[in-house]
Amino acid sequence: MRKHISRPPDQVFTVTGLPTSLQDDQRERVRRYLLSMGIRTVCFLLAVVALAVLHWTVVGWLFVIAAVMLPYIAVVVANATRSLGGTAIGPVTPNEGAAPQLSPGRPDEEPPP
Repeated sequence: MRKHISRPPDQVFTVTGLPTSLQDDQRERVRRYLLSMGIRTVCFLLAVVALAVLHWTVVGWLFVIAAVMLPYIAVVVANATRSLGGTAIGPVTPNEGAAPQLSPGRPDEEPPP
């Protein structure tokens, strides 16, 4: 009968605390910027319609102010970068009730009971 050698379980590391990838972060920033610039374009067009066609002075100037301020806001929001930190990455202890991991057996070990 072979003696069962007890070895510590393999460490399992978690990666769920990592920040988003650089590519995903840039894609999200471009999407936010383009959305803001789209809203600015709509504000500009509404300002032209309100001032030139409908003669709504107050509403037209509010749209003009929004169209002028939105580029600044869009740049500030688009430059809000991702968090470079995440949660600490370290070994995770598996639950006692968790199913055992299947690993290729070595010839010097007996299968688990």
